[in-house]
Amino acid sequence: MTERPIARLHGGKIGVVMTGSHCTIGEIVPQICTLIEEGAEVFPIFSYTVDQTDNRFYRREDLRQIIHEITGHSIINTIVGAEPIGPQKLFDIVIVAPATGNTIAKLANGIVDTPSLMAIKAQLRNGRPVVIAISTNDALSLNARNIGSLLNMKNIYFVPFHQDNPIEKAYSIVACMDKICDTVLFALRGKQIQPLLLGPG
Repeated sequence: MTERPIARLHGGKIGVVMTGSHCTIGEIVPQICTLIEEGAEVFPIFSYTVDQTDNRFYRREDLRQIIHEITGHSIINTIVGAEPIGPQKLFDIVIVAPATGNTIAKLANGIVDTPSLMAIKAQLRNGRPVVIAISTNDALSLNARNIGSLLNMKNIYFVPFHQDNPIEKAYSIVACMDKICDTVLFALRGKQIQPLLLGPG
């Protein structure tokens, strides 16, 4: 009889922050399932944009229901709801997936005006890791310096990323979302998974 391997994230408590790269949200849902299969308890956190916007990729009520059913937890969707993450030390790690250019720019400049940014700030105040899965069209232009700042910031780790369409969208970068779980495992040991920069997807 073959023994089941021990879940690599057994007992871990993970906050998953979803921000408004709407076209990428569908790639995140399977990764949440993977984290749970690996033994983690996942707590969803929505930015205002994800929580309040219907779009061509999903209806907000449908997304809320899917995420609630998968995780078994209510969605944190207010700044007040995210604030206790810091003083109560709720999570072992926080994942921002997808992380928009807007979120990255605000984080790099110390702006906290959404539930997602409050969750990140609250996690970092405890010296605990944050994993960023980037998805933005301006990564190699307006947001390049902000990404560079975060790459040098303690306790922030990036999911490996690539140019998703270098011919038609030369400045666009997207994380390889299927590497989220492995990135988390490295980050929990204080290490950045490598290689970080991948070839075009």
